[in-house]
Amino acid sequence: MSKNQNPPHSNTVDLNKRNTLGTIAKSTALAAAAIKAPYVFAKNKTTIRVLGTHVTLQEELRQQAMKDLGINLVYEPGGSAAVLQKASMSPGSFDLYEQWSNSINILWNSGSIQPIDTRRISHWGEINSLTKTGKLTPEAKVGAGDAPYKLLYVQDNEELGKQQSDKVSFLPYVHNVDSFGYNSNVIKRGIPYETESWGWLLNEKYSGKVGIVNAPTIGLFDLALAAQSLGLAKFENIGAITNQELDRLFAILSEMRKAGHFSGFWNSVPESIQFMISERVAIESMFSPAVSALNGKGLPVVYAAPKEGYRGWHGVMCLSSATQGREKEAAYEYMNWWLSGWPGAFIARQGYYISNPERSQAHLSKPEWDYWYLGKPATKSLQGTDGKTSVHKGDSRSGGSYQQRLSHVAVWNTVMPSYEYSLQKWYEFISS
Repeated sequence: MSKNQNPPHSNTVDLNKRNTLGTIAKSTALAAAAIKAPYVFAKNKTTIRVLGTHVTLQEELRQQAMKDLGINLVYEPGGSAAVLQKASMSPGSFDLYEQWSNSINILWNSGSIQPIDTRRISHWGEINSLTKTGKLTPEAKVGAGDAPYKLLYVQDNEELGKQQSDKVSFLPYVHNVDSFGYNSNVIKRGIPYETESWGWLLNEKYSGKVGIVNAPTIGLFDLALAAQSLGLAKFENIGAITNQELDRLFAILSEMRKAGHFSGFWNSVPESIQFMISERVAIESMFSPAVSALNGKGLPVVYAAPKEGYRGWHGVMCLSSATQGREKEAAYEYMNWWLSGWPGAFIARQGYYISNPERSQAHLSKPEWDYWYLGKPATKSLQGTDGKTSVHKGDSRSGGSYQQRLSHVAVWNTVMPSYEYSLQKWYEFISS
């Protein structure tokens, strides 16, 4: 086991301690306020601590938000599993949490986050139907697992559900569909939705050159979709894989690991980029910013549109149960900032969507909007968030338009009923 991997037990979360942790969080908030008060008075500037991943915790966003809002922002990016563990166990360590919807059940049930009042979200009415109802179009597939709308609203009994209310567990903002990336200099370019397949991850032709994201609520589904595609495994419901199905799946995967099929398991977007640059892998689980960055470096990495459907994810911005007072006010300002237009345009350039895209359209050039949201061929070369060319004139976005891509979700990043058992099997697998 590498030093970046957590031991099998470290991500286990007690999902029945919401009330206890909520009480602890309030105490933590009072203590934190007492400590922060002199500093805030002296500097006249509120500090907000944001815990999350490299996907959204980028320096350009931090600098622009501080400039626009007049607050101080401290970003703490880390690997998916590590930040979820920290947030679920220590609500006093952050004010806002940015990750994906598969973390919501863990955070909510642990008492680490508090409800967000939609009446304080300036553009709540602009947020589209994907998060609120599960579909952008009537014909779209909702996808198996934790479709975000199922986890959004706080119900009268304090559980999470789809019955609309004024309280939500997270702010809907960035989202996308994920798949895998492959080096087209090594692997012949496939046809989106026709020949590109999750099964490629387990194809023996690429043995020793395959990378997987080290996140049991994400990488597990990449491998499950791959195994199912090749007929190596079958799941009654891929969004709720049973213990017995997990046993069969990991028996297959462990044998492949012992045979050297997997080159490595990455923990962050920068690490996945390095895997491809160093030629450690030719194909791997990938997030859109990594593909954009690699294209900007001149590497012909293709982001697949698998014929089986994508693995969908939805960004969540959560408010710590320990955050109160001026920090809470500033946290709402920051959440509203994310839906104000400029941030959505910024993250569009790394391939991500925002929940109220029309407001960001004014901050994108017509060629950018046509390429990123409408799926049209680029009429000029386009730059990514790093300022380098990531899209060349004539290129079309893999998978097509926003509506087309989000209508082909096979499964959402999910915390399954078998979550605890899947953790055990996952860590046995990566450490074998």
